Amino acid sequence: MQTILIEKLRSYIIQNNLDLLLKLQQDFSVTRYLEDKVALVMPLVDQWIAEGKPQYVVEELSMNELTRELRPSKFNYIKEILEEDFLQIYKDFRDKGVLTYEISNMIEACNPVFEKMGFTEDNEDDRALRYAVMGKIQEYLEA
Repeated sequence: MQTILIEKLRSYIIQNNLDLLLKLQQDFSVTRYLEDKVALVMPLVDQWIAEGKPQYVVEELSMNELTRELRPSKFNYIKEILEEDFLQIYKDFRDKGVLTYEISNMIEACNPVFEKMGFTEDNEDDRALRYAVMGKIQEYLEA
């Protein structure tokens, strides 16, 4: 089960948190991070298995726990804003092969907004948050 969860978490991070993956790769700590995160949920996994929950349910519950602090995805949020509101810049970054790098930098630039206004699954659709992030993206692009 640990191996399955490690691979599922790795896949989730690749799809939703490329900025985290880049940071972990710089420190050569991807494997350690994945193993540590999965080790934290293993007591719950054992409990769910003891309760007789089917494997697919255990995997889903585990992934909910493993990804709780990774949701919502700042990476996908900023990527979506770029695609919708800064399309030409998005295309330029994509075509130059620097989209992931630039989005990672934009996340850092936008972190004060995310921290001040909060960034949760409950408010990711908030227009004020979106406009504040767009403003920070514009500042980043002009710098």
